[in-house]
Amino acid sequence: MSTIHFIGGEKGGVGKSLVARLLSQYLIDHNLPFLGFDSDRSHGALLRFYSNYASPVVVDHYESLDKVVEAATEDSERRILVDLAAQTHQPLVKWMEESGMLELAHEFGIKVRYWHVMDSGKDSVDLLRRLLDRFGAQLDYVLVLNQLRGDDFDILESSGEKERALALGARIIRIPRLHESAMTRIDARSTSFWAATNSADKEATGLGLLERQRVKVWLNKANAELAQVGV
Repeated sequence: MSTIHFIGGEKGGVGKSLVARLLSQYLIDHNLPFLGFDSDRSHGALLRFYSNYASPVVVDHYESLDKVVEAATEDSERRILVDLAAQTHQPLVKWMEESGMLELAHEFGIKVRYWHVMDSGKDSVDLLRRLLDRFGAQLDYVLVLNQLRGDDFDILESSGEKERALALGARIIRIPRLHESAMTRIDARSTSFWAATNSADKEATGLGLLERQRVKVWLNKANAELAQVGV
């Protein structure tokens, strides 16, 4: 069956677009067909780094969001990635409710997965609580603990929301830390993760030999996490 992957978390700066890029590169590396939709109108990461695979989507425009589901029905082998910009959760929920989107997805055998990307702060836990309150067992959840945005997730551990999500079948993955300067250079040059790990052209990537090796180690660890939950 086709799967629609919503990459969200609502809060800005938690790493949603990073996860969308990791998923895109993982699918490319494993020769898995996918189509990306980018909702960030100002600096969409999928449109910037993987433009051959992505199209813009306007979250507060129903006809635009409809294309996400239509794309999923057209090819059962193709994954659909939707990179959700910050502050898009409410219009997305409104569209889902008024369109009966989840019911239709169930009818067509389409899985709907929500990747809740989190930093180590309380806001991410509060947003997780609201997500679970609203959708309960209707979605397939992956909690993404982004260690590039903090590695102390004690607030989540003590909140009870982790156990609640696990009881609903959620899986948890961690995006490991990467030396900050390497990611800065990758982003500054709009370099794909493939180029960052395979191109020896330092002028093009900005990465020296050992920096490229660090990115390769980091990417392998991130891919191992993605492989655990399947894409």
